[in-house]
Amino acid sequence: MKIGLLGHGTVGSGVRKIVDEKNTKEISQLEISKILVRYEKDITDNRMTVDIHDIVDDSEIDVVVECIGGDEPAFSYVQAALFNGKHVVTSNKKMLVNHLEELLELARTRGVSLKYEAACGGGIPWMSNLDRTKRIDDINSFRGIFNGTTNYILSKMSDEGLEFAVALKEAQDCGYAEFDPSDDIDGMDTAYKVVLSSCKGFGVLANIHDIDIYGIRHISAKDIAYACKHGYVCKLIGSGVKSDSGVSGTVIPTFIPKQNIFATIPANFNAIESDSKTLGKMTYVGQGAGSYPTAHAVVQDLIDLVLHQDTEVSSGVGVHVDNKNRLSSFYVRSVNLNRMEDVIEERIDEDTCITKEISFVELASMMKVLEDNAVFVAEVMHDCK
Repeated sequence: MKIGLLGHGTVGSGVRKIVDEKNTKEISQLEISKILVRYEKDITDNRMTVDIHDIVDDSEIDVVVECIGGDEPAFSYVQAALFNGKHVVTSNKKMLVNHLEELLELARTRGVSLKYEAACGGGIPWMSNLDRTKRIDDINSFRGIFNGTTNYILSKMSDEGLEFAVALKEAQDCGYAEFDPSDDIDGMDTAYKVVLSSCKGFGVLANIHDIDIYGIRHISAKDIAYACKHGYVCKLIGSGVKSDSGVSGTVIPTFIPKQNIFATIPANFNAIESDSKTLGKMTYVGQGAGSYPTAHAVVQDLIDLVLHQDTEVSSGVGVHVDNKNRLSSFYVRSVNLNRMEDVIEERIDEDTCITKEISFVELASMMKVLEDNAVFVAEVMHDCK
């Protein structure tokens, strides 16, 4: 199977190395015939080109692997590849979420596959295990630590008592966080993965704007100290639930009991759990990002294609995400706490409280009332369920 590789950065170069080494019988059936790079100066291999048409218009190329990242030109390149009857494997979660319905329909009508194992969970075989579970069970819910950058930051704060800014700088120095870490620390990266997991697990196309998203940008050592004192560990948790009343989706820092498996996940690792009738709760743990873990997931998709395994195009129906039935209590720190007296269960100090059990919809309304750009909120998990 001949491959056109778009991008030769962190992930793309990992894919090229794995495929070129041909360490297994399955990989020996793969061949990277062309590689798209951005500039002429980047050409270091006779397979490299700066012209996308050398790849998407090449009738000998069977599959295009997109590792560019970002929305454009990645979307246009993937769209052209699918239209020309080529399978596509991508690690680009942001582009997928922005155009998922259109790309799935295009893949279906052109009779090819759009595969995205690497876009969610890095080296963890999360998407493929959702597919396997669905062959027997309906998936009721999923939740987990989807973002290695925030998990690294929160681990450093919990284990070493670092302030947020110091832990973030360490994450950047280690290469876990970008120069602009907004997508990670504001919860957007996790939200993209909640959307993709909902599509794969529930068969629905959720609008990311319907998901309640709270990040860790404003977390402080004070918040971590409270969690630790009361037997909790703070993790950024993305989750989705499907019920008779519909689908919900949230991203929020969560105070998790120390005996819960998620509380034990260190550094930049991911851990994601699915819940279904006959299998129950299954948790998958591993590297969530990086060159080789993500490239490994890309190559797994390529091997599925070459072996004609699991090539059915994912499909989904549009759905409105509604969090009114998701009830919990929340830790809130705000300078305007007096504006939410009617939902306070326990006052911790002048700026901090634990709310009564309320819905995520009520929480969102409350955040608007607070009018505090530096508010920090975390869900409090009272048990190990």
